[in-house]
Amino acid sequence: MKNLRNVAIIAHVDHGKTTLVDEMLKQSGVFRDSQEVQDRVMDSNDLERERGITILAKNTAVEYNGIKINIVDTPGHADFGGEVERILKMVNGVILLVDAAEGPMPQTRFVLQRALELGHRVIVVINKIDRPDQRIHEVIDEVLELLMDLDATDEQLDSPTLFCSARQGTASYSPDVAGTDLRPLFDTIVDYIPAPDHDESQPLQMLVSAVDYNDYVGRIAIGRIERGVIRQNQEIVVCNYHGDKSPKKAKAVSLYEFEGLARIPVTQSEAGNIIALSGIGDITIGDTICAPDCVEPLPFVKISAPTMEMTFSVNDSPFAGREGKYVTTRNIRDRLMRETLKDVSLRISEVPNSDSFNVAGRGEMHLSILIETMRREGYEFQVSPPRVLNKEIDGVLCEPMERLVVDVPEDCVGPVIEKMGVRKGELLEMTPVGNRMKIEFLVPSRGLFGYRNEFLTDTRGEGIMSSVFERYEPYKGEVTRRNTGSLVAFETGESVAYGLFNAQERGQLFIGAGVPVYAGMVVGVSPKSDDISVNVCKKKQLTNMRAAGSDEALRLVPPKILSLEQCLEFLADDELLEVTPENLRLRKRILDHAQRMKALKGGQK
Repeated sequence: MKNLRNVAIIAHVDHGKTTLVDEMLKQSGVFRDSQEVQDRVMDSNDLERERGITILAKNTAVEYNGIKINIVDTPGHADFGGEVERILKMVNGVILLVDAAEGPMPQTRFVLQRALELGHRVIVVINKIDRPDQRIHEVIDEVLELLMDLDATDEQLDSPTLFCSARQGTASYSPDVAGTDLRPLFDTIVDYIPAPDHDESQPLQMLVSAVDYNDYVGRIAIGRIERGVIRQNQEIVVCNYHGDKSPKKAKAVSLYEFEGLARIPVTQSEAGNIIALSGIGDITIGDTICAPDCVEPLPFVKISAPTMEMTFSVNDSPFAGREGKYVTTRNIRDRLMRETLKDVSLRISEVPNSDSFNVAGRGEMHLSILIETMRREGYEFQVSPPRVLNKEIDGVLCEPMERLVVDVPEDCVGPVIEKMGVRKGELLEMTPVGNRMKIEFLVPSRGLFGYRNEFLTDTRGEGIMSSVFERYEPYKGEVTRRNTGSLVAFETGESVAYGLFNAQERGQLFIGAGVPVYAGMVVGVSPKSDDISVNVCKKKQLTNMRAAGSDEALRLVPPKILSLEQCLEFLADDELLEVTPENLRLRKRILDHAQRMKALKGGQK
């Protein structure tokens, strides 16, 4: 075990974790010299590659000078913080990656705090030192301030600092001396990160920190062996620290260790190793695998509670069942429950007397990734607008607050501060960075709903914003979520150019000609605060008094096609989003115009 190191790479989103792992794999000889390797090779699923982000934590392993280094690549988005929290139990140290220009960001603080709480050793890596706007020395001071702010021990304050360019595959001990390869990083991992404690004479004990799935062998448990030895086909017992399920006998059918991007079958593995294990049908994250003669469950890290909730329900629109493969309550329930097995930060509860489920997660992106994954698998359903989960603390109603950091051009500071004021945001600090300004706010989570598009407009697309849950605080009062109305289709049919031409004078349309619509479907946005009913199916009355070329004058403005995130941001409280494998349709909860008007007047009384 002296020749083994377990390390996780943690950082804020876009600070270069996956790119660094790419270079570590290349320079450790995992790939042949002539082998063609795609960028961000660890981001293996389609959604990760499309969005350029890491969603799931993944394991790999490299060999350096006869020492095996198990590496876990983690997500950087705050919404996937649950992935980071659980895999930190598998490792003995972390590489904290910080951008040489942006410095420590909200997620940097969150993941570092979790690592320090577990007593892990930290290697600080200042990445992207080749950026023209780098400010290496200021960032070093900011990282030190962050460590002091999080009550790091003296040993953690003395963490080694390296300077990297992950894209070029170089590392050095000094910011002024350019590196040639990643040897300094490998040497620091070997010298500074401790080898795992191992006691092979004790009975087997292994904590499951991740669960993978394979169509051929079913669920695959991934975790670190805390003590003892595990052998193929060995009798084992699966138990849980919280006691929510009784110990169950099983057999270790197949064992795998990680080597590069592959899982290598082995016949046995010792304490300290990170392994994958198949053959246990209902294993879940947080379970402990023990020897039958010594059943001792291990405590699992406490995962932060969700802060946001949405209602998933069976699609009941006039177009229900046309495009989806899985449309029933049972299909949706089974799929959601299956998701909770591998996503520990997701909470699902059934709504009594309805075909609906409340799905609680870490943020809009967390839930939108789930929605997108389900629709690609052929599911059809509808979702409500996101809402925050308030708590009552000491008799006071409290709501979740987010630490928001924005990086904007200096001339855009005014509009951003003004919008944050309207959304009950509290300004914490402002730091000039070159000709840009870095501003920190404490803002209610619900104040950020629908703000991202406004923010990009206010900053002409140059602004960067990121947030992470901070704490619960007393309710801040009403926040206006949306000051625009919707253009609502008045009748069912197919949109035609003549009807759209008349409707586009009322606002921005979301659909073009030849699109099937139904009464109550939202087809555009109105600049006024009230909803407007429009008839996009209206055809021109054909009589013999028309001139032959009179239709040619119709000029349609191209419609605004909304992405899934934009649809969720746009939703008003009385609207739903219909999700199918082929389409995203915004609709009113009450489709009939007359009933909707009655309900609106009843609510006003």
